[in-house]
Amino acid sequence: MVLASDPEMRHLQWGVYYLRSWFPHVENNLTVVTEFFLKGFQIHKTLRIFLFCLLLVVYCGTICGNLLIIVLVSTSRNLHTPMYFFISQLSVSDLLVVTDVVPNLLHILLNNGGVVISIACISQLYFFCASEGFECFLLAVMSYDRYVAICNPLHYSTIMTSRHCMILSILCWLLAFSIILIYIIKTANVIFCGANIIDHLFCDIVPLLELACSDTFVIHLEIYVIGIPVVIIPTTIIVSSYTNIVLAVLRIPTTTGRQKAFSTCSSHLIVVSIFYWSMFSVYIVPTKGQSSTISKILSLLYTVFTPLMNPIIYSLRNKDIKKAVQETIHKLDLVN
Repeated sequence: MVLASDPEMRHLQWGVYYLRSWFPHVENNLTVVTEFFLKGFQIHKTLRIFLFCLLLVVYCGTICGNLLIIVLVSTSRNLHTPMYFFISQLSVSDLLVVTDVVPNLLHILLNNGGVVISIACISQLYFFCASEGFECFLLAVMSYDRYVAICNPLHYSTIMTSRHCMILSILCWLLAFSIILIYIIKTANVIFCGANIIDHLFCDIVPLLELACSDTFVIHLEIYVIGIPVVIIPTTIIVSSYTNIVLAVLRIPTTTGRQKAFSTCSSHLIVVSIFYWSMFSVYIVPTKGQSSTISKILSLLYTVFTPLMNPIIYSLRNKDIKKAVQETIHKLDLVN
Protein backbone atom coordinates (compact mmCIF):
# COMPACT_ATOMS: atom_id res chain seq x y z
CA MET A 1 0.00 0.00 0.00
CA VAL A 2 1.41 3.38 -1.07
CA LEU A 3 0.82 5.99 1.62
CA ALA A 4 0.02 9.61 0.87
CA SER A 5 2.35 12.34 2.08
CA ASP A 6 -0.46 14.24 3.84
CA PRO A 7 -0.84 12.98 7.45
CA GLU A 8 -4.65 13.18 7.41
CA MET A 9 -4.94 11.22 4.17
CA ARG A 10 -2.42 8.69 5.50
CA HIS A 11 -4.64 8.24 8.57
CA LEU A 12 -7.67 7.69 6.34
CA GLN A 13 -5.79 5.15 4.20
CA TRP A 14 -4.79 3.15 7.26
CA GLY A 15 -8.42 3.32 8.43
CA VAL A 16 -9.61 1.80 5.16
CA TYR A 17 -6.87 -0.84 5.34
CA TYR A 18 -7.91 -1.96 8.82
CA LEU A 19 -11.57 -1.90 7.87
CA ARG A 20 -10.91 -4.22 4.96
CA SER A 21 -8.81 -6.46 7.19
CA TRP A 22 -11.45 -6.81 9.89
CA PHE A 23 -14.48 -6.71 7.59
CA PRO A 24 -13.60 -8.67 4.42
CA HIS A 25 -17.25 -8.51 3.25
CA VAL A 26 -16.92 -4.74 2.77
CA GLU A 27 -16.52 -3.76 -0.86
CA ASN A 28 -13.04 -3.12 -2.17
CA ASN A 29 -14.03 0.28 -3.49
CA LEU A 30 -14.75 1.50 0.05
CA THR A 31 -14.27 5.27 0.29
CA VAL A 32 -13.69 7.19 3.50
CA VAL A 33 -16.03 10.10 4.15
CA THR A 34 -14.35 13.49 4.59
CA GLU A 35 -17.51 15.62 4.43
CA PHE A 36 -21.13 15.23 5.46
CA PHE A 37 -24.44 16.37 4.04
CA LEU A 38 -26.85 17.76 6.64
CA LYS A 39 -30.41 17.24 5.41
CA GLY A 40 -32.17 19.69 7.72
CA PHE A 41 -35.93 19.87 7.18
CA GLN A 42 -36.94 18.24 3.89
CA ILE A 43 -40.14 20.24 3.51
CA HIS A 44 -41.80 22.51 0.96
CA LYS A 45 -39.84 25.60 -0.04
CA THR A 46 -42.48 27.96 1.36
CA LEU A 47 -42.30 26.29 4.77
CA ARG A 48 -38.51 26.38 4.69
CA ILE A 49 -38.52 30.12 3.96
CA PHE A 50 -41.02 30.70 6.76
CA LEU A 51 -38.89 28.65 9.16
CA PHE A 52 -35.79 30.53 7.98
CA CYS A 53 -37.43 33.89 8.76
CA LEU A 54 -38.67 32.62 12.14
CA LEU A 55 -35.26 31.29 13.18
CA LEU A 56 -33.54 34.46 11.95
CA VAL A 57 -35.83 36.57 14.15
CA VAL A 58 -35.29 34.21 17.10
CA TYR A 59 -31.52 34.28 16.53
CA CYS A 60 -31.41 38.08 16.46
CA GLY A 61 -33.65 38.25 19.55
CA THR A 62 -31.41 35.77 21.36
CA ILE A 63 -28.25 37.71 20.51
CA CYS A 64 -29.80 41.04 21.58
CA GLY A 65 -31.39 39.66 24.75
CA ASN A 66 -28.29 37.91 26.03
CA LEU A 67 -25.99 40.79 25.09
CA LEU A 68 -28.34 43.12 26.98
CA ILE A 69 -28.04 40.93 30.10
CA ILE A 70 -24.23 40.90 29.84
CA VAL A 71 -24.00 44.68 29.34
CA LEU A 72 -26.44 45.46 32.16
CA VAL A 73 -24.64 43.19 34.64
CA SER A 74 -21.30 44.70 33.65
CA THR A 75 -22.37 48.35 33.88
CA SER A 76 -25.07 48.52 36.56
CA ARG A 77 -23.84 48.63 40.17
CA ASN A 78 -27.12 47.20 41.45
CA LEU A 79 -26.42 44.02 39.48
CA HIS A 80 -22.89 43.46 40.81
CA THR A 81 -23.97 40.45 42.88
CA PRO A 82 -23.16 36.73 42.58
CA MET A 83 -26.62 35.84 41.22
CA TYR A 84 -26.42 38.32 38.33
CA PHE A 85 -22.81 37.45 37.62
CA PHE A 86 -23.86 33.82 37.08
CA ILE A 87 -26.82 34.96 34.96
CA SER A 88 -24.39 36.85 32.71
CA GLN A 89 -22.26 33.70 32.41
CA LEU A 90 -25.39 31.79 31.39
CA SER A 91 -25.95 34.40 28.68
CA VAL A 92 -22.40 33.87 27.39
CA SER A 93 -23.10 30.13 27.15
CA ASP A 94 -26.39 30.75 25.31
CA LEU A 95 -24.63 33.04 22.83
CA LEU A 96 -22.04 30.36 22.15
CA VAL A 97 -24.71 27.69 21.54
CA VAL A 98 -26.83 29.69 19.08
CA THR A 99 -23.78 31.05 17.25
CA ASP A 100 -22.47 27.51 16.89
CA VAL A 101 -25.72 26.06 15.53
CA VAL A 102 -28.03 28.67 14.00
CA PRO A 103 -25.95 30.36 11.21
CA ASN A 104 -25.21 27.03 9.53
CA LEU A 105 -28.81 25.93 10.12
CA LEU A 106 -30.07 29.03 8.29
CA HIS A 107 -27.77 28.17 5.38
CA ILE A 108 -29.16 24.62 5.33
CA LEU A 109 -32.75 25.89 5.26
CA LEU A 110 -32.06 28.21 2.34
CA ASN A 111 -30.33 25.50 0.29
CA ASN A 112 -32.46 22.52 1.35
CA GLY A 113 -29.43 20.90 2.93
CA GLY A 114 -25.75 21.70 3.21
CA VAL A 115 -22.30 20.14 3.04
CA VAL A 116 -19.92 20.39 5.99
CA ILE A 117 -16.38 19.02 6.10
CA SER A 118 -15.55 16.53 8.83
CA ILE A 119 -13.30 18.85 10.87
CA ALA A 120 -16.00 21.56 10.87
CA CYS A 121 -18.59 18.98 11.92
CA ILE A 122 -16.45 17.77 14.82
CA SER A 123 -15.72 21.37 15.85
CA GLN A 124 -19.43 22.22 15.88
CA LEU A 125 -20.10 19.13 17.98
CA TYR A 126 -17.33 20.06 20.43
CA PHE A 127 -18.43 23.65 21.07
CA PHE A 128 -22.07 22.63 21.28
CA CYS A 129 -21.45 19.84 23.82
CA ALA A 130 -18.98 21.92 25.83
CA SER A 131 -21.42 24.84 26.06
CA GLU A 132 -24.23 22.56 27.22
CA GLY A 133 -21.89 20.88 29.68
CA PHE A 134 -20.93 24.29 31.06
CA GLU A 135 -24.62 25.12 31.50
CA CYS A 136 -25.11 21.93 33.53
CA PHE A 137 -22.28 22.95 35.87
CA LEU A 138 -23.40 26.58 36.03
CA LEU A 139 -27.02 25.74 36.91
CA ALA A 140 -25.68 23.61 39.77
CA VAL A 141 -23.52 26.53 40.98
CA MET A 142 -26.50 28.89 40.73
CA SER A 143 -28.63 26.52 42.82
CA TYR A 144 -25.84 26.43 45.43
CA ASP A 145 -25.80 30.24 45.39
CA ARG A 146 -29.56 30.33 46.09
CA TYR A 147 -29.11 27.69 48.81
CA VAL A 148 -26.52 29.82 50.63
CA ALA A 149 -28.62 32.99 50.19
CA ILE A 150 -31.75 31.43 51.72
CA CYS A 151 -30.41 28.82 54.13
CA ASN A 152 -27.32 30.69 55.36
CA PRO A 153 -28.02 34.41 54.73
CA LEU A 154 -25.79 35.74 57.53
CA HIS A 155 -22.66 34.24 55.96
CA TYR A 156 -23.69 34.76 52.31
CA SER A 157 -21.42 37.77 51.71
CA THR A 158 -18.38 35.96 53.13
CA ILE A 159 -19.03 32.69 51.26
CA MET A 160 -20.07 34.01 47.84
CA THR A 161 -17.35 36.62 47.38
CA SER A 162 -16.43 38.02 43.96
CA ARG A 163 -13.24 35.97 43.94
CA HIS A 164 -15.14 32.81 44.88
CA CYS A 165 -17.70 33.40 42.12
CA MET A 166 -14.98 34.00 39.55
CA ILE A 167 -13.19 30.78 40.53
CA LEU A 168 -16.44 28.78 40.31
CA SER A 169 -17.17 30.21 36.87
CA ILE A 170 -13.67 29.46 35.55
CA LEU A 171 -13.87 25.92 36.94
CA CYS A 172 -17.19 25.39 35.15
CA TRP A 173 -15.69 26.50 31.83
CA LEU A 174 -12.51 24.44 32.26
CA LEU A 175 -14.34 21.31 33.37
CA ALA A 176 -16.84 21.49 30.52
CA PHE A 177 -14.30 22.05 27.74
CA SER A 178 -11.78 19.52 29.09
CA ILE A 179 -14.20 16.68 29.94
CA ILE A 180 -16.06 16.92 26.62
CA LEU A 181 -12.71 16.90 24.81
CA ILE A 182 -12.16 13.30 26.00
CA TYR A 183 -14.75 11.73 23.72
CA ILE A 184 -14.50 14.40 21.02
CA ILE A 185 -10.89 13.32 20.35
CA LYS A 186 -12.05 9.72 20.12
CA THR A 187 -14.91 10.72 17.81
CA ALA A 188 -12.51 12.65 15.56
CA ASN A 189 -10.53 9.42 15.03
CA VAL A 190 -13.59 7.39 14.01
CA ILE A 191 -13.62 6.23 10.39
CA PHE A 192 -16.76 7.26 8.49
CA CYS A 193 -17.44 5.51 5.20
CA GLY A 194 -20.27 4.79 2.81
CA ALA A 195 -23.27 7.03 3.36
CA ASN A 196 -22.40 10.56 4.43
CA ILE A 197 -25.93 11.92 4.91
CA ILE A 198 -26.79 13.15 8.42
CA ASP A 199 -30.56 13.36 8.82
CA HIS A 200 -30.36 16.16 11.36
CA LEU A 201 -30.11 19.94 11.74
CA PHE A 202 -26.50 20.03 12.96
CA CYS A 203 -23.62 17.70 13.82
CA ASP A 204 -24.87 15.96 16.94
CA ILE A 205 -23.21 12.93 18.51
CA VAL A 206 -26.01 10.38 18.00
CA PRO A 207 -26.67 10.84 14.24
CA LEU A 208 -22.94 11.25 13.62
CA LEU A 209 -21.95 7.95 15.22
CA GLU A 210 -24.66 6.16 13.24
CA LEU A 211 -22.51 6.71 10.13
CA ALA A 212 -19.36 5.22 11.67
CA CYS A 213 -17.76 2.16 10.08
CA SER A 214 -15.29 1.53 12.89
CA ASP A 215 -16.26 0.30 16.34
CA THR A 216 -17.88 2.98 18.52
CA PHE A 217 -18.32 0.95 21.71
CA VAL A 218 -15.55 2.84 23.52
CA ILE A 219 -17.05 6.21 22.56
CA HIS A 220 -20.51 5.22 23.81
CA LEU A 221 -18.89 3.97 27.02
CA GLU A 222 -17.03 7.27 27.43
CA ILE A 223 -20.25 9.23 26.89
CA TYR A 224 -22.02 7.26 29.64
CA VAL A 225 -19.07 7.64 32.01
CA ILE A 226 -18.74 11.37 31.25
CA GLY A 227 -22.47 11.73 31.93
CA ILE A 228 -21.76 11.16 35.64
CA PRO A 229 -19.75 14.37 36.29
CA VAL A 230 -21.50 16.44 33.61
CA VAL A 231 -25.16 15.53 34.24
CA ILE A 232 -25.67 13.31 37.29
CA ILE A 233 -23.56 15.27 39.81
CA PRO A 234 -24.96 18.73 38.85
CA THR A 235 -28.50 17.31 38.93
CA THR A 236 -27.87 15.89 42.40
CA ILE A 237 -26.54 19.26 43.61
CA ILE A 238 -29.61 21.06 42.19
CA VAL A 239 -32.09 18.61 43.75
CA SER A 240 -30.38 18.63 47.16
CA SER A 241 -30.05 22.44 47.13
CA TYR A 242 -33.71 23.00 46.39
CA THR A 243 -34.78 20.34 48.87
CA ASN A 244 -32.99 22.31 51.58
CA ILE A 245 -34.37 25.58 50.21
CA VAL A 246 -37.96 24.31 50.33
CA LEU A 247 -37.48 23.05 53.90
CA ALA A 248 -35.99 26.40 54.94
CA VAL A 249 -38.80 28.37 53.26
CA LEU A 250 -41.48 26.26 54.94
CA ARG A 251 -39.97 27.14 58.31
CA ILE A 252 -40.55 30.88 57.69
CA PRO A 253 -43.58 31.82 59.83
CA THR A 254 -45.22 34.41 57.55
CA THR A 255 -46.70 33.84 54.09
CA THR A 256 -45.16 37.07 52.82
CA GLY A 257 -41.73 35.98 54.01
CA ARG A 258 -42.10 32.61 52.30
CA GLN A 259 -43.17 34.21 49.02
CA LYS A 260 -40.30 36.71 49.13
CA ALA A 261 -37.72 34.03 49.86
CA PHE A 262 -38.93 31.67 47.16
CA SER A 263 -39.34 34.42 44.53
CA THR A 264 -35.55 34.90 44.48
CA CYS A 265 -35.08 31.43 42.98
CA SER A 266 -38.27 31.02 40.94
CA SER A 267 -36.64 32.24 37.71
CA HIS A 268 -33.75 29.83 38.19
CA LEU A 269 -36.18 26.95 38.77
CA ILE A 270 -37.99 27.75 35.51
CA VAL A 271 -34.69 27.88 33.57
CA VAL A 272 -33.54 24.57 35.12
CA SER A 273 -36.87 22.92 34.30
CA ILE A 274 -36.81 24.04 30.65
CA PHE A 275 -33.15 23.07 30.20
CA TYR A 276 -33.41 19.59 31.69
CA TRP A 277 -36.79 18.83 30.13
CA SER A 278 -35.51 19.64 26.65
CA MET A 279 -32.21 17.81 27.20
CA PHE A 280 -33.81 14.65 28.58
CA SER A 281 -36.45 14.65 25.83
CA VAL A 282 -33.71 14.62 23.19
CA TYR A 283 -31.05 12.32 24.70
CA ILE A 284 -32.64 10.22 27.46
CA VAL A 285 -36.16 9.39 26.25
CA PRO A 286 -36.02 6.36 23.90
CA THR A 287 -36.20 7.47 20.26
CA LYS A 288 -37.37 4.10 18.91
CA GLY A 289 -40.46 4.70 16.80
CA GLN A 290 -39.93 8.46 16.98
CA SER A 291 -39.84 10.17 13.58
CA SER A 292 -36.79 12.15 12.54
CA THR A 293 -38.97 15.27 12.22
CA ILE A 294 -40.02 15.09 15.89
CA SER A 295 -36.40 14.57 16.91
CA LYS A 296 -35.38 17.63 14.89
CA ILE A 297 -38.13 19.77 16.41
CA LEU A 298 -37.08 18.76 19.93
CA SER A 299 -33.47 19.59 19.07
CA LEU A 300 -34.65 22.94 17.72
CA LEU A 301 -36.38 23.74 21.01
CA TYR A 302 -33.27 22.68 22.89
CA THR A 303 -30.66 24.59 20.88
CA VAL A 304 -32.51 27.65 19.53
CA PHE A 305 -35.54 28.54 21.63
CA THR A 306 -34.18 27.78 25.11
CA PRO A 307 -31.34 30.38 24.79
CA LEU A 308 -34.04 32.90 23.79
CA MET A 309 -36.21 32.06 26.81
CA ASN A 310 -33.49 32.48 29.44
CA PRO A 311 -33.04 36.29 29.17
CA ILE A 312 -36.81 36.73 28.82
CA ILE A 313 -37.47 34.76 32.02
CA TYR A 314 -34.86 36.65 34.01
CA SER A 315 -35.96 40.01 32.60
CA LEU A 316 -39.71 39.65 33.03
CA ARG A 317 -39.52 38.17 36.52
CA ASN A 318 -36.77 40.38 37.91
CA LYS A 319 -37.32 43.90 39.23
CA ASP A 320 -33.58 44.65 39.46
CA ILE A 321 -33.01 44.00 35.76
CA LYS A 322 -36.09 46.04 34.84
CA LYS A 323 -34.77 48.88 36.99
CA ALA A 324 -31.32 48.61 35.37
CA VAL A 325 -32.91 48.81 31.90
CA GLN A 326 -34.87 51.92 32.91
CA GLU A 327 -31.75 53.56 34.35
CA THR A 328 -29.78 52.80 31.19
CA ILE A 329 -32.53 54.24 28.99
CA HIS A 330 -32.67 57.34 31.23
CA LYS A 331 -28.89 57.82 30.96
CA LEU A 332 -29.08 57.52 27.17
CA ASP A 333 -31.85 60.13 27.08
CA LEU A 334 -29.72 62.50 29.14
CA VAL A 335 -26.75 62.02 26.82
CA ASN A 336 -28.89 62.71 23.76
